[in-house]
Amino acid sequence: MNLLFVILNIVALLLLVGVLIIMQKKHVSFSKRVFTALGLGIVLGLVLNLAYGVDSEVLAETVPWYNLIGTGYVKLLQMIVMPLVFISILGAFTKITIGKNFGKMAAIILSFLIGTTAIAAVIGISSAAIFDLNADQIVQGDAETARAEYYEGRSAEVADKSLPDQIIDLIPANPFLDFTGARPTSTIGVVIFAAFLGFAYLGIARKEKETAVIIKTGIDAVYKLIMRVVTLVLRLTPYGILAIIARTVATSDFGAIFNLGKFVLASYVALAVMFAIHLLIITLSGLNPVTYVKKAAEPLIFAFTSRSSAGTLPININAQTTKMGVSEGIANFSGSFGLSIGQNGCAGIYPAMLAFMIAPSVGINPLDPMFILTVVAVVAISSFGVAGVGGGATFAAILVLSALNLPVALAGLLVSVEPLIDMGRTAVNVSGSMTAGVATAKITGELDKDLYNTPLNKIATDEA
Repeated sequence: MNLLFVILNIVALLLLVGVLIIMQKKHVSFSKRVFTALGLGIVLGLVLNLAYGVDSEVLAETVPWYNLIGTGYVKLLQMIVMPLVFISILGAFTKITIGKNFGKMAAIILSFLIGTTAIAAVIGISSAAIFDLNADQIVQGDAETARAEYYEGRSAEVADKSLPDQIIDLIPANPFLDFTGARPTSTIGVVIFAAFLGFAYLGIARKEKETAVIIKTGIDAVYKLIMRVVTLVLRLTPYGILAIIARTVATSDFGAIFNLGKFVLASYVALAVMFAIHLLIITLSGLNPVTYVKKAAEPLIFAFTSRSSAGTLPININAQTTKMGVSEGIANFSGSFGLSIGQNGCAGIYPAMLAFMIAPSVGINPLDPMFILTVVAVVAISSFGVAGVGGGATFAAILVLSALNLPVALAGLLVSVEPLIDMGRTAVNVSGSMTAGVATAKITGELDKDLYNTPLNKIATDEA
């Protein structure tokens, strides 16, 4: 009987995939297909959740089949992340304007990423204070206890490393190993390696112009090849979102979410406020924030459903360059840096909220100004090298709590609502990197304002 229900669930998903295929053949806009996929996925997920229950065998046997489309799509995106990061950074150096303004551009992008993370920490603390969150409010189950013990073990590993050692870990001793994503800081390692090659290119360009032309031609050719792969993968976005959101909703434990509703609500209030800060930055840059929301919608939706900043990178860069008018160099740097530096949701809000909640358990007043300043500083520094994949927030929390000499067990006590909160955190991470890119392009004069202000329905892109 279980097999019959599993087959029916698979057929239901395939029928909805068929709807999206028909929409594509009828040339329905890419944006509408993405939003339709999101809505259909939510409805399908709710039906499965209510029909079988989270712990049912039918759902357990159905999920792997849904993962063929959902997780398969995410893996395709992850497949091109490292090549895209590498060629994007290297390619940026071959552009004359970026070569001249590299220092200024990089400094502005990093300032936005780190500065907004510091602001995110303040917002996280404020939200935790307003909702009066405390570690004692968390109810422990078997899963929470097991995860707490695991995180305590991870904290011991982190505590053994000094800050200089953690900085050294960012340096790629073997860049080819980092291309495999083997380390939490692999993305930063690839960025550093690509930057060294970029500076080497600039040196050659000054002394051996003919050789530089050959190198630039090769880099541009590889860049176009990688971007073509990106375009092919992006066309699968509606189908990936449909399967991912259906699986997520179907497997969500709404009872656990209800029990920890106060923390979930506080988290999303903080995330909403941080997103409003992003819109304020866009507004102060002299740009229309509503236009930003419309053009950032697709990468934000995918980030929300996939919970992967790294997986969203191709969509992030594509939205900045083809819809918002950000120059390729700036979009590539802001998107790539944003994977491991200054993640507002995962490395900013979340660790700060946990620090506020845990502080009273060790006799610290969480509203002490010095404690707050210390948390903000530690969060900003620790935001370097946080992995842009699911679990990055936990790694950031371990770093921050260990640096503050606070117990890390609470990070494991939120396992029941982790997926739900991580969806919002990831979306804010991606928004932070796009905001840094758009604002930097405006400041440096490398933003095509006409393209930024052009309505989406008048922009022709390959992804559609």
